[in-house]
Amino acid sequence: MSSTRPPLATATTSGMAGQQNSAATGSDNNNNNGNTAARKAQSKGNYKGFVAGVFSGIAKLSVGHPFDTVKVRLQTSTEGQFKGPLDCVLRTIRVEGVSGLYKGATPPLVGWMVMDSVMLGSLTLYRRLLLEHVFSNPHTRALTPFNRGSQSDMRTLPSLGHGIAGIMAGTTVSFIAAPVEHIKARLQIQYAAEKSQRMYSGPVDCLRKLLKTHGISGLYRGLCATIFFRSFFFCWWGSYDILTRCFNEHTKLSAPVVNFWAGGISAQVFWITSYPSDVVKQRLMTDPMGGALNDGERRFPRWKDAARAVYQERGWRGYWRGFVPCFLRAFPANAMALVAFEGVMRSLP
Repeated sequence: MSSTRPPLATATTSGMAGQQNSAATGSDNNNNNGNTAARKAQSKGNYKGFVAGVFSGIAKLSVGHPFDTVKVRLQTSTEGQFKGPLDCVLRTIRVEGVSGLYKGATPPLVGWMVMDSVMLGSLTLYRRLLLEHVFSNPHTRALTPFNRGSQSDMRTLPSLGHGIAGIMAGTTVSFIAAPVEHIKARLQIQYAAEKSQRMYSGPVDCLRKLLKTHGISGLYRGLCATIFFRSFFFCWWGSYDILTRCFNEHTKLSAPVVNFWAGGISAQVFWITSYPSDVVKQRLMTDPMGGALNDGERRFPRWKDAARAVYQERGWRGYWRGFVPCFLRAFPANAMALVAFEGVMRSLP
C-alpha cells in the first residue's frame, strides 16, 4: 500500500522544504517566520527516529541473530573446527539445539533496541543539521560530487551528506555497541552445551566478571575497532539514499517496498566494504582477557596485532572467513529492520 510520506532517504529533509527554499531565494520576513516555525516543528519531530529505531532493533534481532552466531563462530574458530557455514549450523543444532543459534541473544535484544534507537535517531538528527548548516550553502552544494537532478534539490540532503551523517551516527552508537558486542561475542564462542562448563553463565555474569577483573577499560575492549568498523556506515547510508532515489524516480513501487529493497541492498554494500574490519574487531573482542579471569594469555594488545594474526593464520582469505552467513543475513535482517523503522516513522505524529 502506497504512502504519501517519502522514505527515510528524503523524509528527514523534505519536511524542511520551506526553510531551505527560503534560504536559497532570499525570502521576505514572513517567509523567515514560517522558516523558524518549520525548524521548530522539525526539532520536535526528532524523537521519531529514536522511537522507530527500537522497532528496527527488534526486527533485526529476530531475523538475523542465528546468522550472526554462525558468523562469529566461523570468524573465531580454529582451523578445521568447522568445514563451512552449513557444518557450523548442523553441529550447533546437534550439540546445543536450535537455542544454540540464539546463544548470546539477550544482550543484542536489549542492545540492538538501544543501538538502533541511538543510531537511527542520531542519524536523523545529523541529517537535519547537515542540511541546515552545511548543504544549505549553494557553494558547498556546487562542490558536492554527482550534484545533478534530485541531488541538486536544495530541499533534500545529497547522498554525500547521508554518508557523512552515517559516519557521525556510527561513531556515536559505537560507545553503546562496543560493550554489547563484546559480551555477545564472548557468549557466542562458548561451545559447551552444559552451562556448568561455561565460563560465563549469561550476559549479566559476563558483564560482572569483566568489570570485576578488568574494569571499564576491559568492558570497552575493541572500542576503537568498533568505531573504525562503523565508519563504513558512510557506504551504507550513502548507497541507501542513492538506491531510494533510483527506485522512486524509475519505479512505481510503494514506500515499504522501496524501503525493503534499498535497505537490503545497501546493507550488503556495507558488509562488502566493511567485513575485513569486522573480522579483526571480533578477534580483539574474543581474545583472552588474561589476568584474574584465568581464561588464557592475551595475544592482541593492539588492532594491528589482530589484523596481522588473521593474515598469518589464513592469508587474505582469513579476512573473509564467515562472510557467507553474514552476507545472507544482511539482506533480510536489515531490509525488515528498515521497513519497520520507516513504517513507524510514517505512522508517528
